[in-house]
Amino acid sequence: MVAALLAGVLAAGGAGAQSATDTLRIAWRDAVTNLDPYHNQQRTGLILAHHAWDGLVYRDPDTFAVKPLLAISWRYVDSTTLEFQLRQGVTFHDGSAFTADDVVYTVNTVLADPRVSVPSNFAWMAGAEKVDSHRVRIKLKRVFPAAIEYLAMVLPIWPKATRERMGAEAYARAPVGAGPYRIVGTDGIRRIVLERFDGYYADSPKGRPPIRHLEISQVADARSELEALLEGRADWIWNFVGEDYALVAGTPSLQALRAESMRIGYLLLDAAGRTGVENPLTRQKVRQAIAHAINKQAFVREVVQGGSRVLDVPCFPTQFGCDQAAALRYGHDPAKAKALLAEAGYPEGFDTELVTYVLPQWAAAVQADLKAVGIHARITQLPVAAMVRRNLAGEVPVGQAAWGSYSINDVSAILPIFFTGGANDYARDPALQSLVEQGGASTNPNERRKFYSQAIRRITEQAYMVPLNTYVTAYGFSRGLAFKAYPDELPRFYLAAWR
Repeated sequence: MVAALLAGVLAAGGAGAQSATDTLRIAWRDAVTNLDPYHNQQRTGLILAHHAWDGLVYRDPDTFAVKPLLAISWRYVDSTTLEFQLRQGVTFHDGSAFTADDVVYTVNTVLADPRVSVPSNFAWMAGAEKVDSHRVRIKLKRVFPAAIEYLAMVLPIWPKATRERMGAEAYARAPVGAGPYRIVGTDGIRRIVLERFDGYYADSPKGRPPIRHLEISQVADARSELEALLEGRADWIWNFVGEDYALVAGTPSLQALRAESMRIGYLLLDAAGRTGVENPLTRQKVRQAIAHAINKQAFVREVVQGGSRVLDVPCFPTQFGCDQAAALRYGHDPAKAKALLAEAGYPEGFDTELVTYVLPQWAAAVQADLKAVGIHARITQLPVAAMVRRNLAGEVPVGQAAWGSYSINDVSAILPIFFTGGANDYARDPALQSLVEQGGASTNPNERRKFYSQAIRRITEQAYMVPLNTYVTAYGFSRGLAFKAYPDELPRFYLAAWR
């Protein structure tokens, strides 16, 4: 069946043919190298997780209201204990029944697994315990106001018996979930095929997917994505450059759409000297010089385009605790940047490396601004997964990247990632770490805001991170496809349909 499905998908023709075969062909370049949702940190991996797995609760993409999913109700037993009443009659893709054992296994295994890609997403949990076959309690290490939102976005449930029988490695190659689609085939990391799960429970807020098959091609670069769409080999792409938007919009068989998302673009600077003790970036004035060197206005207007906004805070403006007034702002001032470099002992500038996975045009714009003040940054362009590995290993002096906070509308989904001593932390500032941790340890909103505001002030004063822009996601897709973009940057193909 899998071979026949793959062959049929690969042989299909244009958009009309795809509609006839009920197959939506998706092309993206950020390859999911490990299908297990806990062992990759790409946005594409999160998208896949929301289609092939379900979590306990669901966040409505229009209202952000949290609704029942695998759990039908929940309550706080005390300030650090959440109890969930689980849905009965749910089966995983292999026919096994969903019970409290699966939730307890997922939570406790994830907490003990050193390979989990983003441990800070789960660091607030102490563990899970079974109350009865369809009731479970999740214990929190501390008060954590954003707990339900995290559970909605980043806690897909594994089938305990299936994963234990298969083993973690085999499961990652042929995973089983309880979501509206099931993964039925892969071709290395180049192709992933999903099929609508006809055993999906009827009253899920995700609904029954109108389209039967999804076929994902994981391509090499943005040009390959665009060519696949224009040549009729793909029905949906995203994140293409501004100058290609008019081309897609002007093609009669296609639609083009732009929508701002919760993702932010930034430069992360090696203030802690993880890449070497002689690293100029360990000096505050050098980092501030970089902040003054970047022409953010020109970057968002001429390079990103599409309504992108200049960003001065290390978070998305709608996130709880993202106090824009607390940030120190750096205007574009090349003369000031040169003066700061001279004061730091680098009157002639210096050489460094700019490591990135963003579009080459974006990195080139930053490179040009740095060169104008004497900083010569050679660009190392990498796939997302390769840059993530270098970043976690402490091998990135200047990183240009993006963070989407797993679409969680709270700064606890971004500040702890970069500033609490983990592998992504290039500041290693104990005072800052304390502020961020205190911001996440209270149920008092005013207390949380106070600590997060102080943290944002320190991050920007020290120029540990240089926020650049909000992301505006460009989508291109077949004229025959009904598709809606959401601000949380999660394409929901289970809601898409052929017209």
